[in-house]
Order: sequence, then C-alpha cells, then structure tokens
Amino acid sequence: MYHADTTKKKLTLFLSILWPIMVTQLSLYAMNLVDTMMSGRVGTNDLAGVAIGSSLWMPIFTGINGILLAVTPIVAQLLGRKEHHKIHYSITQSFYLSIILALLVIVIGSFILDPILNVMNLDTNVHYIAFHYLVGLSIGIIPLFLANVLRYFFDGQGFTRITMFITVLAVPFNILLNYGLIFGNFGFPALGGIGAGYATALTYWIILGFSIFMTFRLEVIKKYHLFSKWVKPSWKAWKEQLGIGVPIGLSIFFEASIFSVVTLFIGMMFSTVTIAANQIVLSFTSLMFMIPLSISMALTIVVGFSIGGRKYEAAKKYSYIGVLGGIVFLMIGSIFLYFFRESIASLFTNDQEVILLASQIFLIAIFYQLSDATQAGLQGVLRGYKDVKLPFIITFVAYWIIGIPIGYSLAAFTKLGPFGFWIGISFGLTFAAIGFLLRLRTVQKAIVEKENLQAK
Repeated sequence: MYHADTTKKKLTLFLSILWPIMVTQLSLYAMNLVDTMMSGRVGTNDLAGVAIGSSLWMPIFTGINGILLAVTPIVAQLLGRKEHHKIHYSITQSFYLSIILALLVIVIGSFILDPILNVMNLDTNVHYIAFHYLVGLSIGIIPLFLANVLRYFFDGQGFTRITMFITVLAVPFNILLNYGLIFGNFGFPALGGIGAGYATALTYWIILGFSIFMTFRLEVIKKYHLFSKWVKPSWKAWKEQLGIGVPIGLSIFFEASIFSVVTLFIGMMFSTVTIAANQIVLSFTSLMFMIPLSISMALTIVVGFSIGGRKYEAAKKYSYIGVLGGIVFLMIGSIFLYFFRESIASLFTNDQEVILLASQIFLIAIFYQLSDATQAGLQGVLRGYKDVKLPFIITFVAYWIIGIPIGYSLAAFTKLGPFGFWIGISFGLTFAAIGFLLRLRTVQKAIVEKENLQAK
C-alpha cells in the first residue's frame, strides 16, 4: 500500500483494494444464500427453521466479529507509521482473544439457546430445525474467528486479494457440502435445513486451513512469522483491541440485531409463510448490502493508512469517493429490485403465497437501501479514524430507541402488519446516517484545529 498523491491515483488504489473485498463479501454471503435457497427447496419449515437459526446467530457473529475487525485499523495505522515490527505481536494477541471469544459464545449458547427458542413459541418442526442448525454451526465457530483475524490482518495491509482467493476457493466446497448434507447426496444423510449448519461449519474449517497455508506460502506474509513464533498472552494488548473493537462490535450488533429482532418478532406474531417471505427479502437485500459493506471496509483501510501517515486531506477525499459510490450503487440496485422482485422471490421457493408476500415486502425494503449505504460508508470512515465510541451510541439510539419501537408499533397496532417493521428499519437507518455524518464532520474539524495549533 502507498500514499497516492493525486485524485486519480487515490481512486485507482481504492478500487484495487475494494474489488477483492467485494468479491470476498459476495462469496461469503453466497454461502448463507445457498443455505437459505437449498433449505427452501426442502420445504417451508426448513426455510423458516434456518431463518430463525440465522437470525439468532448473525447478530452474535457480527457483534463478536466486530471486535476482531479492530485488527484492520490497527494494522493499517501501524503501516502508515512504518511500525511493521509491532504487527506480529498484535496479531498473535488477536489469535488468543479470538479463541477466548469463540469459547464464550459456545458455552453461553449451550445454556440459553433452547430457552430462547421456547419463548418464541415456534412450530415444533421449525423449533427442532433451528436448534440443530445452530448446533451444527457451532462446530465451526473457533476456526471462523481465527480465520477472520487472518483476514483482517491481510486486509489491513491492503492484501485484499489473498482473502478473495481463499473465499472463492471455499465457495464450491460449501455448495457441495450443502448439496450432500441437506438433500442426502454423496452418501451423506439427508438432514434438510439442519445440514446447512454442518455444511457451513465444515466450510469455516476449510477457510482457516487455506488462510494458515497462505501465511507460510507468501513471502510478504512469511516475514511476520505467524504460527512459528509465539508471544505470551497480554491483557494490555487485549485491552487495546477491545477498546477499539468492542464499540465496533456493539455498533455492528445493534445494526445486525434489528433485522434479527424483526425476524424473531415476525416468528412470534405471524405465520410460517410470513417468516419465510421475510427471510427471502432479508436474504436478498443483505446480498445487495455486501457492496456498500465492502466499500465501508475498504474505506477503513485507506483512511486508517492515511491517518497513520498524517495525510488528512487524502482521508477526506477517500471518504467522498467511498460514501458516494455506495449510494450510487444502491440507487441502481433498487431499480433492478423493483422490476424483478417476483422473479427473485421465486428463486427461493415454489410456494406462491410466499412469493407474493415477499414481492410486496420488497417494495418497502427498497426505500431503506440508500440510508443503509450512506451509514455503512460513514461508519467505515470513522473506524479508519479509530473513532468508535460515539458512533456506537448513535447506532444504539438509531436502531433500538428509534427503529425497533417504531417498527413494532406499526406492525402490532396498525394494519401494516409485517410491513411496519421494515418502515421502522428505514427510520433507524436514516437517523444513523445523519448522526454519523455530523460526527465525521466534528472529527475532521478537530484534526484541522489540532494541526493549526501545532503549526503555531
């Protein structure tokens, strides 16, 4: 990675970092999409069970993974300051922390999973599928978190193609494992939606294997001596990462959880058909969101590198490029979604009732896309500045004080039904985007004032 000195070079650098992240995110989400689509082909109960299981898992995964995401700005700023010698120590400490976090998730989940599902009062078959889907998935939690530390280590240096290569290699394995374990092919038992959990867990092990292989194979990575030289665990190092990562993780958790909470509320308030339709809409709009999310991650890298090198104007220019790019993409995507919504829904299920309801929900989901793109890009910029504490508060207020209450009120006390939840989500995302924009302007202004004082 290098400090680009013209707008054209900045755009070229940004795109060179962005497109592998984009391919990676789309590939990762394709695995989740395959779970949903293949499970839906087994039956509506399997689709609903996987939907409930995913809705419980995703906010936990994204929240914890947000803590590990702190590796990216830490590495990027160390490189910007040319402190390469500190990277090995930081990444090794992240390995230790990721294992501890994974074990905590597994242990706590073993105690609270069944009680949570009982509270939801689900259909017996849906309850069974959701529970065992998550049991299967738990086998892959430790390798998933370790692999993500390596991913953010690669990405923080701008080596985003490494992660892309690993993920693209893993996708065919995931498809074949799903095909075998869901439908009972290749000598595997036919587990239905439950098989998707085991297939995904095995894929996480494959990704970790490829990631470790790369640390020994590539010269630019071998010099850090990961897995060959070890240091003692350090609470001080964990504290630094947690100080950055916990606010990021909580911000991501609050954002991801609004979609999960909506799914859980729909599971308690409406029929299995509504659960399945909501999952279709959530799955496809989340797939579209992978582009703004990729832009957000690329922004964290280039902004972090620029801030580490005291290139503050460059950080500003990257912010404009990334945020506007995400908005334009989702504007185009929303037009596509409007015209092909029924065809998209039919890819997930043959149930005409589910297809009709999903196509109607898509109409409302279109409107939150622009706010979602804006808030994602702005969060990525703020993380590059290592400004994470106030954005966490903004996220909490936007999603849990504004979005969820509005959505629930509209769904429960008006004739809007499940559509009300999506309207509430739109309000929450819009408030978040406004809050992040105001915070970014404050941070950038403070840096300018600090520079002026030092110049005097």
